[in-house]
Amino acid sequence: MSSETEISPFRVDMPDEVIADLRRRIASTRWPSRELVTDRSQGVQLATLQELARYWANGYDWRACEARLNALPQFKTEIDGMDIHFIHVKSPHADALPLIMTHGWPGSVIELLGVVGLLTDPAAHGGRAEDAFDLVLPSLPGYGFSAEPTEVGWAPGRVARAWAELMHRLGYIRYVAQGGDVGASITDAMGRQAPPGLVGIHMNLLVTALGGAPQPTESEKERAAADALATFRSSGFGYFLDQTTRPQTIGYALLDSPVALAAWMLDHDTDAYYKISSAFVDGQPSGNLTRDHILDNITLYWLTGTGASAARSYWEDGQAQAAALAAGQAPPEVSLPVGFTQFPGEIFRAPRSWVEQGYPNVTYFNEADKGGHFAAWEEPELFSEEVRAAFRSLR
Repeated sequence: MSSETEISPFRVDMPDEVIADLRRRIASTRWPSRELVTDRSQGVQLATLQELARYWANGYDWRACEARLNALPQFKTEIDGMDIHFIHVKSPHADALPLIMTHGWPGSVIELLGVVGLLTDPAAHGGRAEDAFDLVLPSLPGYGFSAEPTEVGWAPGRVARAWAELMHRLGYIRYVAQGGDVGASITDAMGRQAPPGLVGIHMNLLVTALGGAPQPTESEKERAAADALATFRSSGFGYFLDQTTRPQTIGYALLDSPVALAAWMLDHDTDAYYKISSAFVDGQPSGNLTRDHILDNITLYWLTGTGASAARSYWEDGQAQAAALAAGQAPPEVSLPVGFTQFPGEIFRAPRSWVEQGYPNVTYFNEADKGGHFAAWEEPELFSEEVRAAFRSLR
């Protein structure tokens, strides 16, 4: 007899027939004509997606990804009525600091796999044993192997409370949290809720500015960040707006056509798009953003049928923000120590002044010299060192 707090081992084992069906659907894709411009201003370019589809159908091996996942300790547990999947890797080093890291969209736990060894066993990768972490990597509700919400209300605040319960259930009485993209929203919410045991947070996307709060524009860096945000909202905001307002509509395509799913997931920020496109068209990956790793992530969405449920997480966040605004509710400040790393290829480069406006207790800030929106995925070594540096003072 199972209890509501039971933690059960989990393994991935996708049936052969669903993989065969995926290849069949790719082969039967009905393609549009080529875009009428030479850049991505009309969306994902035909040459990029056709090369992705060719490799996906004929060269890609999902079983290799499955083996990579199953080589790690995976589990499921029910929290607040939601079946949550997570990876939990304990460090071989004593006194490792527990760390819960949250992925984003269009990512998954796949984007974080490259940092597992680097963070849990830094001594094996040229680092110091005293920088080690016990690592917890949950899949967001509606993403990957976590269950889909069957009711509304799974906004970042509720996910943050679930993550605090997960860490408590794992026996951690002192821990830190990290996130980028949607994961930054969850980590921000955890910092504002300040659950017992959480002693610090680190993020690599400034959600306080992305949410529309006014920011200073006095310095050159501030004006450049404001210009980048304006460009994003004018020409790169399509996926964001659609998922925030009409996730169900795009969901039909995401569940029916693997190529539609791939196109939707590639059409994120400009920097990441061109890096991913180059991996397929030119055979030149950017760091760990290889063809196989990109398709690992897309295939995970396809095989779990979570394109629509993941898109709904944006709707949930938008509803929660609108309700708070209508009620005149300002979020509580974050009093915990906050670390922030700005990667140069991010949607906008947040200056320290913007970070400090959103978080009064910034204890670590750094501008990395490479990496973009999917920093942990693209540059796992650099990203891991940033996480170590951000939390070093809290050990």
